[in-house]
Amino acid sequence: MPVGPTTRRRQLGADLRRLRERKGLTLEEAGARVGISKATLSRYETKEGTVKWPAVAALCREYEASDEERLALIELAKGAKIQGWWRSLADPIPESMNLMLTLEDEVVREDHYACMYIPGLLQTRPYAEAVHRASEAHCPEQEVQHMVDIRMKRQELLDRQEPPHIWCVIDEAALRRQVGGSEVMRRQLEHLLTMTQRPHITVQVLPFARGAHAAAVGSFAVLRGQTPELDVVYVDLLGGGLFMEKPQELERYKLAFEYLSAQALDLESSADLIDRISKES
Repeated sequence: MPVGPTTRRRQLGADLRRLRERKGLTLEEAGARVGISKATLSRYETKEGTVKWPAVAALCREYEASDEERLALIELAKGAKIQGWWRSLADPIPESMNLMLTLEDEVVREDHYACMYIPGLLQTRPYAEAVHRASEAHCPEQEVQHMVDIRMKRQELLDRQEPPHIWCVIDEAALRRQVGGSEVMRRQLEHLLTMTQRPHITVQVLPFARGAHAAAVGSFAVLRGQTPELDVVYVDLLGGGLFMEKPQELERYKLAFEYLSAQALDLESSADLIDRISKES
């Protein structure tokens, strides 16, 4: 899997903090030794703002890091400035989507619970257009098409040589909600069935019969990095989204997804229900 700027920046901050604590230095003490403020070093460790690689090299010397550790951290600092494909888009995109694209470009697995719509990575273009038109009632058609173009571009990560594993638990309501009309919905469900044939895509359906459950409040996604420290939760909100990475927040949503997966139908039964609903559309 590619290691992008956000992953590099987050990993760099975690490693700098680990080395400082191993050395037994406070933020103020470590910063004073290399000529940077306590506030600046705190930003380095909490993944905020840019990092100058010479400062990283100086910190590594003070922390008595090994040559291997020092070279690895310098490489992380230099690579944190690399920009993703979406930075070259002519039209601006919402900040929450900007961060989602950054994180998603670097994940090894995504766990999605969808209660309103089919997850974006598995949407057809007509379905995505209908979703955006409904969500942004006063949005110009040009902007709708721009956002749908981004969604379609996002889906290219599914075609990588080593794609992330996409695991979706979809509420039956999302399968039965007529988005864009019966023909759009039928084609969307057929596409969903086709995508389930890919080895790196897992789709389960949470049927109405299961009743109340752990995530009745709304859709969310757990974006998993190469290590647990890089995991992030994304929660859908009106007009944007919320990202959470505190350990207790991550644990709550990871447990919720495990519960939902256990309550959902198995893969074969899920595919059968999707097929049955598509024929009803």
